[in-house]
Amino acid sequence: MTMAVDLALYQRTVLPNGLVVITEPMDHVRTVALGIWIAAGSRGEDAAHNGISHFIEHILFKGTTTRSALAIAEEMDAIGGQLNAFTDKEHTCYYLRVLSDHLEEGMAILADMLLHPAIDPEAMERERQVLAEEIKSYEDAPDDLVHDVFAETLWPAHPLGRPISGSLASLAAIGREDLRGYLSTRYRPDAILVTAAGLLAHDRVVALVDGALGGWAGQATPCAHLPPTPHRAIASRSKEIEQVHLCLGVPGLRQAHPDRYGLAVLDAALGSGMSSRLFQEIREERGLAYAISSYQAAYGDVGAFAVYAATSPQAAREVVRLTLDGLARARAGLTPQEVARAKESLKGNLMLALETPGSRMSKLARSEQYFGRQITLDEILGDVDAVRQEDVRRVAEELLVLDRLVLAMIGPFDQQPGLAGAIEEEVRAHAGA
Repeated sequence: MTMAVDLALYQRTVLPNGLVVITEPMDHVRTVALGIWIAAGSRGEDAAHNGISHFIEHILFKGTTTRSALAIAEEMDAIGGQLNAFTDKEHTCYYLRVLSDHLEEGMAILADMLLHPAIDPEAMERERQVLAEEIKSYEDAPDDLVHDVFAETLWPAHPLGRPISGSLASLAAIGREDLRGYLSTRYRPDAILVTAAGLLAHDRVVALVDGALGGWAGQATPCAHLPPTPHRAIASRSKEIEQVHLCLGVPGLRQAHPDRYGLAVLDAALGSGMSSRLFQEIREERGLAYAISSYQAAYGDVGAFAVYAATSPQAAREVVRLTLDGLARARAGLTPQEVARAKESLKGNLMLALETPGSRMSKLARSEQYFGRQITLDEILGDVDAVRQEDVRRVAEELLVLDRLVLAMIGPFDQQPGLAGAIEEEVRAHAGA
């Protein structure tokens, strides 16, 4: 083993086959969270195979050449462990949380799933149906769906604009050989990152990972991630629902952008907390929406900043007007009190979110993936503290440009003719279109 690097609490080792292991000890807990991160997400898919990363995530739980799906579940239950996975735009993660004494058994199960998946045809067809139902249920959840419509509108004809689960059509077209081919080209040790946090010793984790995955060979096929070109557009979908779900946003910042904490402070003050401007004005003072919040979506090379609201059809245009007015006012800057409050809120939320082994395990991975090094908690706090009032104003001026605005909306537009047009008119009036 080579390239062992000690960064205070963090330790990093690269195995001979290229697989990277990073750990962080947390001596006050009795569990370990371990994640195996694959540099393969929906961003690396073509349109015809959209959803294949998510399909593979599911199928790996359906049995190996030596373990059935039931055996996997029973063995994890027998050690009191939790085993799960998720797929995002740029990565897939398989993770577990177990008592420290049972890490070896948990690691053996995970490794078997990754190295020896059965991909049984009957199990595959059953899971295809499960995934189809998941896609249908997502279509029935406008509060989730509107964010996908927003991404599709902002980045049309680009993988970042496609849903992680794919579509019913793309799901139906994925065959067994497609899954095998994707695994053989993307699931390779040089594209694998293992992170672990909790009651652990780095050398023991490295030995377990090396014993389980050290024989994994081959190199992943490079995947060119071309940055999308943002578009300015308005998109609407009609559904027979009671509310209008709105997502207004602009191109944002990439994960490692130097201004990321300035944007985070702006986000906190504008719409991500109960004391934020939009929440107070639109929900608390006017009672026009139950849900109103802002958020960031950041990737390796691009990002988005958006405001989401759910409101009645009668109030939708007014909510849009107030939101756009709020964005315009934010360009003039925040008060010193708002900046100070947002910074403390941001620091508190960040630290509270990093108190568990699972969250620390994820942070280890995100730091490595997007920064190529470990970002310490003290560094995070220091970077937030360093944000100045003028930094927030500059970020707001650069990003909150209304003639770059994208709007996605889902509502009862077929049942209420003119509603979508009225909302669009409000947007165009503010954006000068």
